[in-house]
This record gives sequence, C-alpha cells and structure tokens, in this order.
Amino acid sequence: MNPLVTLNGITTPALMVAAGGRAGVRFMEFFASAIRNPHTRRAYARAASEFLDWCAAAGVASITEVQPLHVAAWIERQTQTLSAPTVKLRLAAIRHLFDWLVTGQIVPHNPASSVRGPSHTTKKGKTPVLDAAEARQLLDSIDVTTPIGLRDRALIALMVFSFARVGAALAMRVDDVYVQQRRLWVRLREKGGKAHAMPCHHTLEAYLHAYLDGTGVGGDPKGPLFRTIARGTGHLSTTALPQANAYAMVRRRALAAGIGTAIGNHTFRATGITAYLKNGGTLENAAAMANHSSTRTTQLYDRRRDEISLDEVERIRV
Repeated sequence: MNPLVTLNGITTPALMVAAGGRAGVRFMEFFASAIRNPHTRRAYARAASEFLDWCAAAGVASITEVQPLHVAAWIERQTQTLSAPTVKLRLAAIRHLFDWLVTGQIVPHNPASSVRGPSHTTKKGKTPVLDAAEARQLLDSIDVTTPIGLRDRALIALMVFSFARVGAALAMRVDDVYVQQRRLWVRLREKGGKAHAMPCHHTLEAYLHAYLDGTGVGGDPKGPLFRTIARGTGHLSTTALPQANAYAMVRRRALAAGIGTAIGNHTFRATGITAYLKNGGTLENAAAMANHSSTRTTQLYDRRRDEISLDEVERIRV
C-alpha cells in the first residue's frame, strides 16, 4: 500500500511517511480496522492529523521522536479554544493511535499514556430540549400533503417517541419497521452495533404508517427508511438521508413553527426522555428504552429540574 493513500478523506501525515512505509500502512489500518463508528473515525482522524502536523511544525522529525512533552503542550493549546469534553476526546484519539502503533512495533512507547486531560464533570447535558407543547407544535406544523412532510414528521416523531439517536434512525431500513404482537415495532442499531427494538407509541405508529403508505417506500423493504428527495421531482430517492441534511431539516422546521430554541437532532432524544419521566416513568425504564448502559447517562437527558429552576428564579422580585 502506498503510505500516501487517502482513505475516506484521511491522508497519511508527513511524520508517518518519514517513519517509513510500514508506519503509513499501520496509521491507515488504525482508522480502517480499529475504529468502526464513522463519526468517531472522523473525529479521531481530525485530532491525529492536527496533532502530527503540529509536531512536524514544532520540529519533530519522525513519529518515533514524539515525547510526552509534545502531547502535553498540544493538549494545553487545545484547552485554550475548545471545551473540556472535546479536548478529552482528542487526547483519547492520540492515546489510542499510539497504542495501535506500539502494538504494531512502529514506536517503542506511547507518549500520551502519562498525559492527563482537563477535568470535567457534569450532571446535566447541554442539548436544548423542547417541552411537550413545543414538540406537539412542531409536529403539527409540518405540512404532510407532500412526501417530504410525511418523511420529516415521521423522523422527528421516531426520535421523540423511541428516544432514538439520529444516527440509528437514519441507518434504519424499511423492514426495520415491522408488526409484532399486533403492534408496530422499530428496530434500531445503536452505538457499538447494539441492536435495540421498541414497540411504537400510538402516535408514532400512525405517523410511520402514513409515511410508508403515502410515499410508497414500504414496497422497498431493504431500502433506507428515510431518504433524500430526488432533485427537481419532489419525490423520495433511493439514497439514505445524511445526518447533516437531517440537522438542517429540523432547524428549518423549528423556525417555520415559530420555535426560538436552537434545537438539533439530539434535542428530540432529550425531549422524549424528559416527557416520559415527567409523566411518571422510571429512570431505569428510561435507560432501557434509550439503550443506555447506565442510568447516569440517562440522567443527563432529564431536564425536569429546568422548570424548577425557572420557577425559583421568578421568586426574585425587586
């Protein structure tokens, strides 16, 4: 393999090339073989490339000359402009890459293993959420006389009522919507390849039926469930809807519905979990429905205390 080869937009940095052909191959193998999640792959590749380019600019001649001081200095620079979680992710990328290079006998030790990242603790996520009335306002505002409207309503409802991550929702095929026990179910493939199935809320069931029947995608069971619109036709294509397009869609729909909250794709997962808990649901069941391995993760999506805080703030009268 040519060490300068580009894989899914990832190009071998100069430091890896300087270490010899085997180093370049091992670098590419890290992203092709060790990192399966495409989002993680992109984030790790960006961090690794920026770090190695920074090292080259700092006078490091080869990957074998990278020392803990280089990693620590680069991490310190990152903390000046990036959030602590982002810096910790970038440090993890460098650690995992060098672990891979050590086992491949490219470098003798991992210079990032002794470097500590910034401290960060949180009890509540930062994702903006909608209250139940706003979520209903958004869904009702969508014009469902067109295929794109049926698609958008079904996608947003899926994320609200099944707590699905947008990546899992967009990865669904048509046959991932199926009937079981006289109810409609959805099959999701979440992080780490974990399969997760859930029965549909009656509202979601109605929206999915309307989408499948009204657009004709139900006749293509192996095709993507949520699709782009074919250029100039107004009809659905056979191409899966990209995540960036879904993000643009929800922002556009929120603006049209008169919702001022700067929502994103993850908003609906937090909105659904919060609504479930406010209506008497348990944290343990919410974690199971969201396919979380720990209730501590689910608690980051629980925004019930936001209303308590707002009520208390209004007690300040001057």
